[in-house]
Amino acid sequence: MFEVLVYVYENYWRGDACPELHQLERKLSAHGFEPDEIHEALVWLDGLNVAAENITLPPDTEEAWEADGAEADATSMRVYSVAEQDRLGAECLGFITFLESSGVLPAALREIVVDRAMAAPGDPVPLDALKIIVLMVYWRFGHEPDALVLDELCDDSSERLPH
Repeated sequence: MFEVLVYVYENYWRGDACPELHQLERKLSAHGFEPDEIHEALVWLDGLNVAAENITLPPDTEEAWEADGAEADATSMRVYSVAEQDRLGAECLGFITFLESSGVLPAALREIVVDRAMAAPGDPVPLDALKIIVLMVYWRFGHEPDALVLDELCDDSSERLPH
């Protein structure tokens, strides 16, 4: 499923440029993806679209984007359920917290990331899969993460050496 999502992200720069799901299914099939992978990815993307329809974000500017995240963090605290903790694991929860505290993941988008991570395969969800989920959420809202965030999302952390 994640290979399909990466293909969609790379080939349709913005979520609004992506074709309808039935057209996308044909294009993915023509590209050579397996029917099961395509179906799983399309169901996941449909869930992303449904979740995104219920969210209103500020205008797409870096100042508004970061301000939304900062305001929510100052007045609220997210407590993860036991099911979310088990499914996401410490590594993914730590990464979500890192993105939030950096001001690049507003609370509304954090909830969509958690929702879509809970709907993704893997138990627990691997960090690399969570990074793809975050990219897809940004993509759906037409937000291009800045270079440092994009580097963090696309970097293979398994190659890093701890200090």
